[in-house]
Amino acid sequence: MSRNVGLKGQMRLYVLWPVLFSILLIIFNIFIYFIDLRSGLFTTVFVVVYIAVVLFLYLKNRSIIINEIISFATKYGQVQRQLLKELEIPYALLDDSGRVVWTNEAFEVTLNTRKNTRKSIFSILPGLSKNHLPGMENETEIMVTHNDHDYRVSMKKVSMNSIVSDSLILDSFDYDSYIIAVFMFDETKINKLQTEIDDEKLAVALIYIDNYDEALSSIEEVRRSLLVALIDRKINKYLSSYDGLVKKLEKDKYLVLITKKHLNNLCDNRFELLEDVKTVNIGNEMSVTLSIGVGLEAGSYNKNYEYARTCIDLALGRGGDQAVVKSGNDISYYGGKSQMSEKTTRVKARVKAHALREIIEGADKIIVMGHKMPDVDAFGSAVGVYRAAKSFGKKVHIVVNEVTTSIRPLYETMMKSGEYGDDLILNSMQALEVADQHTVLVVVDVNRPSRTECEDLINRCKTIVVLDHHRQGNERIDNATLSYIEPYASSAAEMVAEILQYIGDNIKIKPIEADCLYSGMMVDTNNFMTKTGVRTFEAAAYLRRNGADITRVRKLFRTDMEAYRARTDAVRKFEVFNDVYAISLFDGEGIDSPTVIGAQAANELLNINGIKASFVLTEYQNMIYISARSIDEVNVQIIMERLGGGGHLNIAGAQLEDISLAEARNLLMETLENMQKEGAI
Repeated sequence: MSRNVGLKGQMRLYVLWPVLFSILLIIFNIFIYFIDLRSGLFTTVFVVVYIAVVLFLYLKNRSIIINEIISFATKYGQVQRQLLKELEIPYALLDDSGRVVWTNEAFEVTLNTRKNTRKSIFSILPGLSKNHLPGMENETEIMVTHNDHDYRVSMKKVSMNSIVSDSLILDSFDYDSYIIAVFMFDETKINKLQTEIDDEKLAVALIYIDNYDEALSSIEEVRRSLLVALIDRKINKYLSSYDGLVKKLEKDKYLVLITKKHLNNLCDNRFELLEDVKTVNIGNEMSVTLSIGVGLEAGSYNKNYEYARTCIDLALGRGGDQAVVKSGNDISYYGGKSQMSEKTTRVKARVKAHALREIIEGADKIIVMGHKMPDVDAFGSAVGVYRAAKSFGKKVHIVVNEVTTSIRPLYETMMKSGEYGDDLILNSMQALEVADQHTVLVVVDVNRPSRTECEDLINRCKTIVVLDHHRQGNERIDNATLSYIEPYASSAAEMVAEILQYIGDNIKIKPIEADCLYSGMMVDTNNFMTKTGVRTFEAAAYLRRNGADITRVRKLFRTDMEAYRARTDAVRKFEVFNDVYAISLFDGEGIDSPTVIGAQAANELLNINGIKASFVLTEYQNMIYISARSIDEVNVQIIMERLGGGGHLNIAGAQLEDISLAEARNLLMETLENMQKEGAI
């Protein structure tokens, strides 16, 4: 063996240094000859003897030294092996296929394996798979749970060639294979402590009573204090059971501090307080409802409070009777199953009308914009805003990229009248050219930037007004100067009709404009059968007084034969899911505005006994449009929000991209199934 093994590095230099010193002596001897011949001869004898002794010792002891070094390396390796064997951290060596080659005692005890086992690591640790082995990367880590312990498994490739080439003693040899070193670090206690610390984080919540004044006014004065006391007791008792701290800020507002652990329990129970508080009844005609906003994971308590403020505004903007939780960038919704009660007072409408008047009076020009593929409500409310701004002598434009079948009758009637200029209707490109920093942008019937006709206008205009009746979602127009969002309103046309009554004394609506507003209310309420309140009919009466003609409107919106047949066909092909949901697929082929037909078909399906909600999926322009409808038993808005859409409690919709009709139907069914299991619907 000693003949086949060579030395290298510092060890080789250490062994050869006497030979190298001999060369130095020879040079020294030659230099002596130039000084003195006799001294040179004497030195030569010494050098020859020295070289002879060095060569003799080198040749004699070389094999002994190499054998001793190999013996030391072997013993050193045995010590290392023993240390690895007794190492408290589970450690193993695998071949490149994942089969165990060697294990230490801790690995054998931890995973209950036999000594010198040759099993695959995947059968020993089911949490591992072949994909977890180091591939192109030299090292990988994965978390694995085994016997109620959490392990961080670290795997590292070790080349067999590098093991020898890095040695200070032995020459390297070529070997292409490698082994995998596996370490298992038990992080159970660390994870447990992290979980405990995370659970103890404080969340800030705000609780508002939605209809405090209305509920009190519905009972005798002597019993009002009792109702307030019962509500306080219900809130305090419920949150105390979750170790929450409740502080009453105002007569109808509460501040709550609660740990994240108990907040998670509240979320798991879907905030039962929302339904529990409705049971408080001492003769009040109206059930009490709450809105809850919760903020956490913001980085500080102050920011958590700001999150809670944002969430409570979002809950109120969505109609109340629900909880909104913002954790970091994630927002979750709970409740929202009941329809928000209509406010009998018009104070808010009057205040918003006066604010809108001030904005219009200070503007150079007004641009009104609805949502993509505008419906009658979006177009009608835009016409109403046009009349309000025109009454103050302002230049007004309405953004419409596509004149859909639903608005074409009104659009053509207005254009044929000759009372409106050719520049009344602009597309997105024309609107961007007209808009500047002094232009007021009024967004109607939508509060999501991505759903507007031209999202770039929102960034172009400095002053923005939002008038909408849809419940707010995660996406909203944040930089609005004036935001008037009322989910209880039947339509944006109803809101604009109310504003027109307060924005000025000399507002004179033309009959065609009254028809537009009236049509928007009629379509969004399904001929005044859904989402109607006292103020809805009062707004309709105001429009009738200003020339709206019911017969004329009805004639405008009669459908042609093909559209009627398409609607009946969509109704005929429906299927019933889980005994209460009607689902129909409509390809929309050959129809100008198939989404309108889909919405009409969804309304028709609600007339079937036993159907709680209807969904019509329409394919149009490489997208799937879902029209969702219900009467009062199912909140279709939260269903559509799961699919990226939104709307109202009983009228909602969603749009799906890069998906077929069949895939969209399966996705809808899966969503309904999951939400039923969660108790969300």
